[in-house]
Amino acid sequence: MNKAEKIKNFDPSGMGDKSANIFGLPFTTEEATLVIIPVPWEVTVSYSAGTAKGPEAVFDASFQVDLYDPDIRDAWKTGLAMDKIPDHIARFSTQLRKKAEKYIHLLEEGENPDKHSGMKKNRSKINAGCVVLNKWVKDRALHFMKKGKVVALLGGDHSTPLGLMQALAEEHKSFAILQIDAHADLREAYEGFEFSHASIMFNALKIPQVKKQVQVGIRDYCEAEADLVKKSKGRIRCFYDREIKHKQYNGASWADVCREIIVALPDKIYLSFDIDGLDPKLCPNTGTPVAGGFEAEQILFLVQQIVESGRTIIAFDINEVAPGKDEWDANVGARMLYHIANLVMKSH
Repeated sequence: MNKAEKIKNFDPSGMGDKSANIFGLPFTTEEATLVIIPVPWEVTVSYSAGTAKGPEAVFDASFQVDLYDPDIRDAWKTGLAMDKIPDHIARFSTQLRKKAEKYIHLLEEGENPDKHSGMKKNRSKINAGCVVLNKWVKDRALHFMKKGKVVALLGGDHSTPLGLMQALAEEHKSFAILQIDAHADLREAYEGFEFSHASIMFNALKIPQVKKQVQVGIRDYCEAEADLVKKSKGRIRCFYDREIKHKQYNGASWADVCREIIVALPDKIYLSFDIDGLDPKLCPNTGTPVAGGFEAEQILFLVQQIVESGRTIIAFDINEVAPGKDEWDANVGARMLYHIANLVMKSH
């Protein structure tokens, strides 16, 4: 059965078929317009673990998502599919995570890794392992891009999309990163890990094609990160959560703030969405929850306004979804994934 026949025979109002692809959709990655790459990885997390199980949890929760999108008629017909969850990456993450936990414990005890041979050895293995992960993500992303697919990434912790950004740099001369997050993620080799989840945007700045970073909702950051923003000569524009809230307390609307954010963005945008950018009531089990943040609809409104401005979201990621004892975090993550994916495809 080809894609047209699948569309004809599919009931978007029916029950989600768990033998189908994500959201119960009937499409393969070959037929899809947008392909999601799941990355079950959480080696360098520094607070709570669990994000490696995010892709599977979001996939399982996706069958509860209604496919009707009030803003995009028959959005599901465009074609959305998730690549197979890579078991070898999950196993590699678990293996390296054990080493990272020992390393972080000794670091918290005041040990110096440069004077502790075991710590130094583990740090080297972890950094080398992250290089392997980044290359795998980059290669997988390029595999789908060369087939004309729009690519999204589902983490995993926030370190996971670096390879996707590197892949985009081979396809685009310049683009901006729009980061929705509670954290600036601008630390250099946090805890000694070059590819830490807390260093993703620091590492992204090493990509020459990334002409600008626009950060939205940041509310937990260190002085060195704030200084980096100030000294970036406009390459980094940060809309801090406190700044946004104070504007709203003084009468500005969220639409006003969105217009400011959009003005700061060029035509091509990569969206990096850490789920902890939301109010933690929506993601209580995420790795590092922080008070404050956004409602889900605020983020969707921002993305919609970006698309309506004529800008193109060339790819995106959603990361740091960690399942708890129930499906709540994954439920929120799945809904954000679906509606953002629809808007991204509309932007193309």
